[in-house]
Amino acid sequence: MKIQGSSFPSIEQLQDQYLNAGRAKGSVPAPGGVSFQDILAGKTDGIQQSGEIKFSKHAANRLSDRNIELTEDQVERLNLGTARASAKGISESLVIVDSLAFIVSVPNQTVITAMDQAETDENVFTNIDGAVII
Repeated sequence: MKIQGSSFPSIEQLQDQYLNAGRAKGSVPAPGGVSFQDILAGKTDGIQQSGEIKFSKHAANRLSDRNIELTEDQVERLNLGTARASAKGISESLVIVDSLAFIVSVPNQTVITAMDQAETDENVFTNIDGAVII
């Protein structure tokens, strides 16, 4: 800030100098220097591109208790089944991969519970509105 002679800069000059410096038109930088638009674009791109399924605490405990370890191929097929369920408008889906059954909250991309063939002997699944067999 330069003071010319004995006069001080006006509030408008200071405002223009400090608040508008380095700002792109229509883009407001966040405290870290990234605009809201950039952050939003990154989040929506991540959702559309990743498509990675998450496991609820309950589902993770079920897998651990039953000593079920998923291979990369099975996880990929589970993601594919969830994507297919989403494309059909299913919100709570049964996704069957090999001898494993998963109840998936499709909008949240979260496995709610997991079972192996030994526990699906009754073959009755409730609270679902669709099924995908991969």
